[in-house]
Amino acid sequence: MYSDPIVEQTRKMRDEYAARFNYDLDAICKDLIERQRVSDRKLVKRSPKRPMHPVPTVNYATEQSDAVEP
Repeated sequence: MYSDPIVEQTRKMRDEYAARFNYDLDAICKDLIERQRVSDRKLVKRSPKRPMHPVPTVNYATEQSDAVEP
C-alpha cells in the first residue's frame, strides 16, 4: 500500500493535538474557538448555498418495502 508522507505527518500532528486534550471533543472545540478569537486573520462568513436541485425526502414510516413477508 502506498504511504504518503504528508498524510502521515498530518495524521500524526492531529493525533498529538487531540492527545493534548485527552481526545475530548468539547475541549478541542473550545481551544479552536479561542485560537480563532485571538487570531489576527480575517474571518470570512458566508451564507449557506441553496441546493441546485431539491433534496428528495423519504418518509420511512410509509415507504413500501420490497421484502416479502412470511
